Amino acid sequence: MIAQIQDPEAQLTAILERCHTTALDASIPDSESLPEGFSGTIGNFPVYFPDEIAHAAGLLPVNILGGGNKLEMKYADARMGSFICSICRSTTELGLNGQLESLTGFVTTPICDAAKHLAGIWSRNLPDQMSEILYLPQNPNSPGAARYIAAEYQRLRAELARRVGHPISDEAIRSSIRLYNKKRRLMRDLYQIRREEPWRLSCSESYMLVRAGTRISCQEHIELLEQALEAIRQRHVVAQDKPRVIFVGGFCEQPPLEMIEAIDDNCFVVDDDLLIGQRWMTEDVPEDVGDPIWALAESYIERSNPSPVQHDERKPKEVYLMNMLRAAKADAVILAAAKFCEPGLDDQLFWSKDLDEANIQYLVLEFEEKMTSFEQMSMQLETFAESLLFALS
Repeated sequence: MIAQIQDPEAQLTAILERCHTTALDASIPDSESLPEGFSGTIGNFPVYFPDEIAHAAGLLPVNILGGGNKLEMKYADARMGSFICSICRSTTELGLNGQLESLTGFVTTPICDAAKHLAGIWSRNLPDQMSEILYLPQNPNSPGAARYIAAEYQRLRAELARRVGHPISDEAIRSSIRLYNKKRRLMRDLYQIRREEPWRLSCSESYMLVRAGTRISCQEHIELLEQALEAIRQRHVVAQDKPRVIFVGGFCEQPPLEMIEAIDDNCFVVDDDLLIGQRWMTEDVPEDVGDPIWALAESYIERSNPSPVQHDERKPKEVYLMNMLRAAKADAVILAAAKFCEPGLDDQLFWSKDLDEANIQYLVLEFEEKMTSFEQMSMQLETFAESLLFALS
């Protein structure tokens, strides 16, 4: 919790500094530094994880988002090829070099072949940690999809209960759902400001505010978001002459912060899919129902954002992108994809064709988390922004 400061700008600066430090820290809290009420940590790989179940078990859910651009690879390269995406390789490195040894367990999802095989690498090299694959359906249109997800959540619930040594009650899960609903509402408010008044909050600032929630307790994140939103609404900033763009391609591996800042320098990013797993639910999960596991499973299908790793015929990708553009009143799109990311590169090609047909301007970028040089990308972004402003004038 950040102490209350009367000056809104100073308050926001303090919150953002705290979030920046927290968000980019790849270490895992040990037993002595855990928040009150938690007995361990459960690491999970993007895109989506039912945090409520872990929270109800007394385990702190922690997104494992790779090692950034300062991690030296010593062990991972012996376990996987150089053609594997950065996030899978650096996550493996963090596990093998001991930085994730405090985890109670690690759960991945089969969003791609590389992510799916992380669980096998984990179980062989870190046998004392729980290692699980949470199988979520790629085709949610199947009549049995919700029942299947509910069965997977119950399996996860049973495994976590075995690890913590006590059952996880329905009421504990309902209580966690209520808490996470509040957090998701605050993040939706954050993005509403981005769409309506993007000069009040940059994409990199918003990203840090959301990403901090992958490392701290839900209650603490709620308090930070509440304080930040109050300060942002009182912020006095002059709107600059920048084009409005949406950014897509950060659904799994996260782009370096320097890349997001370079985009901020030239454009207003009015919507994005960064850390979409944290914002997966577009509406509140039903709170006071008989079976909270069913409420979570049904919400995964009925109240969720589209994603490159989910093939829902009711959420066509071209409709999703055009809806984002219209809702954010964006002028153009930045299509990014992580290097060696098959789902992301597939979508990039698909969306490029749609944008060409709709005569909407876009910029194609490739990134990886270990990037350290951004001069060329900055020049591309500056040229892109200038061409947009010229076309709009």
